[in-house]
Amino acid sequence: MNRSRLRSAVGLLLVAGVALSAAACGSDDGGNAPASDPNAKVTLVINGLPPDTEAVNRKHFLDNVAEFEKLNPNIDIDAKEGKMDPQTFQSKLAGGQLEDVFYVYFTDPASLIAKRQVADISKYLDEFAPTKQIRPDLMKIFSDDGGKVYGLPAKNYSLGLLYNRDLFTQAKLDPNSPPKTWDEVRTAAKAISALGKDYVGYGDYSKNNTGGWHFTAEMYSLGGDIAVNEGGTWKAAFNNEKGAQVLQQLKDMRWSDNSMGARQLLEWADLLQMMGSGKLGMYVAAPDNIETIVNQFKGDFNKYGLGPIPNGTATLAGGEGYMFNAKATPEKIRAGLKWLTYWWNNPERIEAEYQWASEQKTPVGLPEPALWTGDAKAKQQAAVDKLKNLPVENYKPFADATANIPLKVEPPNAQQVYAVLDVPMQKVLTDKNADIAKLLKDAETQVNGILASVK
Repeated sequence: MNRSRLRSAVGLLLVAGVALSAAACGSDDGGNAPASDPNAKVTLVINGLPPDTEAVNRKHFLDNVAEFEKLNPNIDIDAKEGKMDPQTFQSKLAGGQLEDVFYVYFTDPASLIAKRQVADISKYLDEFAPTKQIRPDLMKIFSDDGGKVYGLPAKNYSLGLLYNRDLFTQAKLDPNSPPKTWDEVRTAAKAISALGKDYVGYGDYSKNNTGGWHFTAEMYSLGGDIAVNEGGTWKAAFNNEKGAQVLQQLKDMRWSDNSMGARQLLEWADLLQMMGSGKLGMYVAAPDNIETIVNQFKGDFNKYGLGPIPNGTATLAGGEGYMFNAKATPEKIRAGLKWLTYWWNNPERIEAEYQWASEQKTPVGLPEPALWTGDAKAKQQAAVDKLKNLPVENYKPFADATANIPLKVEPPNAQQVYAVLDVPMQKVLTDKNADIAKLLKDAETQVNGILASVK
C-alpha cells in the first residue's frame, strides 16, 4: 500500500537523489535523441511542489529552483502543487493540462506505459550519466517488457521486520540477529510473549485495507503472488499453498501460541502505538515507521532494530518517481532531465541534502531511500557515516540484505484487492475455527471480479 495514501506524511522527507523521466518525440529506432537548440528558452512545467502547509519543504524546493534557474538562465521552472491523482489524471491529459514532468507512484507506470500515455525516454539517458547508477530493479518499474524506459524513480521503500531490541534482550534473543524466517519469527514471538501478560510477541494488521497489504507482503516473502497476468488477463494467484501458509502461521501464532495478543482488528497507527509503548516485539514495517514511532508515539530511536522480511524470497516495495508528458519536446525533455539531475538525481548533492535534513533535525541514517549502485551508493554511505544522527548499526541486518531481496510492487487495483483480503486476515485472528480454504476461495472469487476491469 502506498503509505502516503494510507496516512499523512510525518516530518520532513529526505531526498537522497533521484532521476526523473523524459519523453522522446521521435522514432523508436533506438538512435540518438533528436537535436535541440541548447540556448533555446524553455519553460518547464512540473508538479510535486510542497503545499504552503509544509513551509520548510516548500522553501527548500523553491530555493533549489531559484539556484537551478540561476545556473541555467535559458530554463524557467513553473512548479505546481500536487502529485499523481488517478481520479483527475485522465481529464488533465485530455484537456492538455498535464505537466511536462509529473509525479507518479510505483503502481502507476505499468498502466501509463501500456496505454501509451507517457513518452519513451530511453534515447536521452546516455546524456545524463547519473541515471546509469540507479538500481536496475527500480528502473524496471519504469520500463516496458522490451526494456524501453519511460520514467525514473525518486524515492522508494521496502518492507522488513521492525523489532524492539530491548525485548529481544529480555527474552534472551540476539538483538543483532533478528529472525530470518517465519519459523524463527514464531519462535521469537513466543519468547517475547512469555515475558508477561502485557507483552505481544508479534503484531499484524487486518482492518481498513492494511490486512490485505500485509497479506500481500507476506505472500511475496514466500515467493507467492497476489495477481498474475495470463495472456493479457489479470487473475488472482493467492488461493494456493503459500496463501494458506500465510494464514495458518497467523492462526497458529494467535490461537496455539497466544503470542499475538487478544486485541485484534488493528490498523496502521495501532502497531506503531504498541511499539512505542514498549510492549510489542515485532511487526512488518518500512524503515520510516521508526521515525513516526518516535515523533508521534514517544518511542526511542535506540530501542528499535530492523531486519529483512522473513524468508526473503521477495519484498513488497513502493515509492515515487516521475514521468514525462508524451507531448514534451526534445528541448523540454532535456531541460527536465537537467533539472532533475541537478537536484533529485545528483550523487554530488547527496551530502548537501543530508546536511540540510540534519539542520532541520530530521533523522539521517534510516536505510532508505536505496536508489543507487556503484560510486553513487558509496557517496551516499559516506554521507550517512559523516552526518548520521541515528543508531544506524541497529538497521544493519536490513541494509545488508536489501540488495539481495527482489522488489515487487503492489497488484493492480491494490486498494480494492486489499479490502477483500482484509477479511481472511480478520477471520484467522478473531475466530479460532476459521476455515482457511473457504476464506481463500471466497477472496479469490471477489478479487477476480475486481481484476476483470483491469486493462
